[in-house]
Amino acid sequence: MNVPLFCAASAGQGLDLPALLSEVVESQRYILGRHVQVFEEAFAAYLGVPHAIGVANGTDALEIAMRALKMGPGKRVLSVANSGFYASTAIRCLGAQPVYAEIDPNTLNLSPEALAKALAEQRIDAVVVTHLYGRLADMTLIAPMCREAGVALIEDCAQAHGARHAGRLAGAWGDVSCFSFYPTKNLGALGDGGALATRDAALAERLRALRQYGWGAKYEVAHEGGRNSRLDELQAAVLAAKLPLLDASNARRRAIAARYGAAFAHLPLQAPLADGEDYVAHLYVVRSARRDALRAHLASRGIASDVHYPVPDHRQPVLGSTQADVQLPLTELACAQVLTLPCFLGMTDEQVEHVIAAVLSFHDGMA
Repeated sequence: MNVPLFCAASAGQGLDLPALLSEVVESQRYILGRHVQVFEEAFAAYLGVPHAIGVANGTDALEIAMRALKMGPGKRVLSVANSGFYASTAIRCLGAQPVYAEIDPNTLNLSPEALAKALAEQRIDAVVVTHLYGRLADMTLIAPMCREAGVALIEDCAQAHGARHAGRLAGAWGDVSCFSFYPTKNLGALGDGGALATRDAALAERLRALRQYGWGAKYEVAHEGGRNSRLDELQAAVLAAKLPLLDASNARRRAIAARYGAAFAHLPLQAPLADGEDYVAHLYVVRSARRDALRAHLASRGIASDVHYPVPDHRQPVLGSTQADVQLPLTELACAQVLTLPCFLGMTDEQVEHVIAAVLSFHDGMA
């Protein structure tokens, strides 16, 4: 039996995608039309915030969010270093300085204690908190900490669509939140897409302007740093159709994760908890001291896996020796141990059992 890491066909199950796309084509309005407006309104309502703004992709969302908050040369933006260099890419594109903080070894998200230490010891102008692998970061501590310090808080929700704590969703805690709708996401488009969300009307106005050249009015550039970054009508139509299905698909992902967790409880693996709505199982990531051997064993049984992410941001080759003095032992250990197992909408019970059996057989053979 072969088990992929993601199945594009099952991601669109229950939807008449040809009909959706045909409707957009027949409308003859392809950019910032009715479908984008409908999706933006529905997504804002889902998140419980007044404003959602569609953009071209999640990385643009991060960059536009920071630009709207006046980040740039001379500004210091804190993030974690185990989340794929996505926040770092946006920070560096703006000419701001990335500052890396340590992770919580249990959740692999930003450690509130490390954030408190950084805020006490150095100037921080903004914080990007990534809800990694579908796990909501500890926003009950992080959000008040940033607010009290007068530091802008940006949520990177690319992997956490629908994660919530006490009824409050990822994307409704910070000054501005950023989403990716890459096809593998819990809410995925047929290509690239992204969004920003905020409660602040003035900030929302800047975000809308920056996604379209910085226009205040058509052909009048009123905001510095504008660009062309728009969610197109085809993707918006697909996303609007998928949005009502999101919570149910998250529940299915969480159920798969719970089955894994129960089966692996006695193994020398660190597996994510899947017992609450703060986790939507975007990726099911275990930690193993024998990561590479386990991955090879899975491959021999037709099971795809991946490593999210093998190289910490502060050790990426592009940086050379500029971050050589940054020491993040918990982050570096996690990057050496993490392994992503299949966990996706449309995954069959038989496929889940095949993955479980393969992981168990690997550990049986360790003796």
